[in-house]
Amino acid sequence: MGGDQGKLMKNLRGAGQKYLGVGFLLGFFLVLLTYFTVSEQFAISAPNGESSPGHRSAATPAVGEKREQLPAVIEQEPPKTEHAAAEAKPPPIQEPHTETEPEQKPVTDGGEERARAKKPACDIQGPWASDVCDVTGDVRIHGSAHTVLLAPSTEIGGANPNPQEWKIVPYSRKHFSGIPTVTVRELASAAAAPACASRSPVPALVLAMGGLTGNYWHDFSDIMIPLYLQAARFEGEVQLVVTNIQPWYVGKYRTILKKLSNYEIIDMDKDDTVRCFPGAVVGIRMHKEFSIDPERDPVGHSMPEFTKFLRSAFSLPRDTPRKLNNGGGEETKKKPRMMVISRRHPRKIVNVEELVAAAERVGFEVVIGDPPFNVDVGEFAREVNAVDALGGVHGAGLTNSLFLPTGAVFIQINPYGNMEHIGEVDFGIPAVDMKLKYIAYSAGVEESTLVDTLGRDHPAVKDPESVHRSGWNKVAEYYLGTQDIKLDLVRFQPVLRQAMQLLRE
Repeated sequence: MGGDQGKLMKNLRGAGQKYLGVGFLLGFFLVLLTYFTVSEQFAISAPNGESSPGHRSAATPAVGEKREQLPAVIEQEPPKTEHAAAEAKPPPIQEPHTETEPEQKPVTDGGEERARAKKPACDIQGPWASDVCDVTGDVRIHGSAHTVLLAPSTEIGGANPNPQEWKIVPYSRKHFSGIPTVTVRELASAAAAPACASRSPVPALVLAMGGLTGNYWHDFSDIMIPLYLQAARFEGEVQLVVTNIQPWYVGKYRTILKKLSNYEIIDMDKDDTVRCFPGAVVGIRMHKEFSIDPERDPVGHSMPEFTKFLRSAFSLPRDTPRKLNNGGGEETKKKPRMMVISRRHPRKIVNVEELVAAAERVGFEVVIGDPPFNVDVGEFAREVNAVDALGGVHGAGLTNSLFLPTGAVFIQINPYGNMEHIGEVDFGIPAVDMKLKYIAYSAGVEESTLVDTLGRDHPAVKDPESVHRSGWNKVAEYYLGTQDIKLDLVRFQPVLRQAMQLLRE
């Protein structure tokens, strides 16, 4: 009995040692697994850890932190001549973002902690929307060097431990080649700022001319409307500093430019001095083609506001068209006036005399508008402002719709060849934004002279979609550069009647 008890105790001690060894082994593997798991988590969230493109790290940057901007790969077609903006499709819309400074650790100042982060100087919005820098403080512009220097203010101790630099294309289409860039650079200290040759009491607005200007539509869509958006808040108390200046543009639009700025324009490229300003805006940004979006920054502006500004600049008398009614009162004694825009080159209306006669039968007094290129804009603007309806074939001459009284009728004749989308972008949407009463008419194949010049079997006549697939050059060649329009007045007459009815409403 005692021998059996000793044997049992011996077996229990052996089993205990065996299980104790297994426990130690399991504990070792558990510690090892915990080590690898924790190590991986630290590697993912470490500040210097790399992450795959297009993904943000676990530590999401906040305002005051700098993050690397990944280059966007975008296929861009070369700039077109007339109506480049309508055909070239912009890159996908991207969320606006701004370049910000590196993270600043709180510092103690008189026992109180404060963050040294500040508002970034430049608003960088991706490959389509142009970049704009808007700063106040000690701004020094060295024109011929194309540099805008930002000296640190005394509010931050006259020093900037993390100065940044931006390359800005101060034109509304920043992807357009040939426009000089302007360097906006923060200085590390006030002592590094070059001496001022002159001091201006008003801020500067730096922009570029050129690009697609020379086409009347682009003159407004690319420069004048974006410039207005940036300059309007200053009410004339701003100095225009222009790179790539175009003397013809300054001459042609001098009345509008003088309304935007009370000061002589500075030719940036030829200015070898350092001028100091209490602030600056570098760059102009387009909201959309030939129009303004009231919801976009700078907010609150609109096309009716812009056209009212133009009427003020040129002292145009009419804000509204002639009132018509069906009661036979005093207001109906005078016929409403319609202007037909004439073209000397392709897309002209070849039977314009018949069109005039048809419009007169409906009840219009008709005038032919022939806008000259090299005459002050105000002269023709007064002619347009005197009419109640304006019509013509799609082209730069329809830009004069800007001078119509608000509520006037605007008729766009889209040339043959699936050109409705271009017409809508260039003039249709802007016309609605201007609060004009817009009518679109599309010419049919029988109204195009392409049937006579190319023959009915030519792809441009029988298959416009194939021409569009072949690229912009062929579209421009056939539908903008080759054809004229002979209106089917039986088909077009309802448009004239609709225009008259809209003036009665």
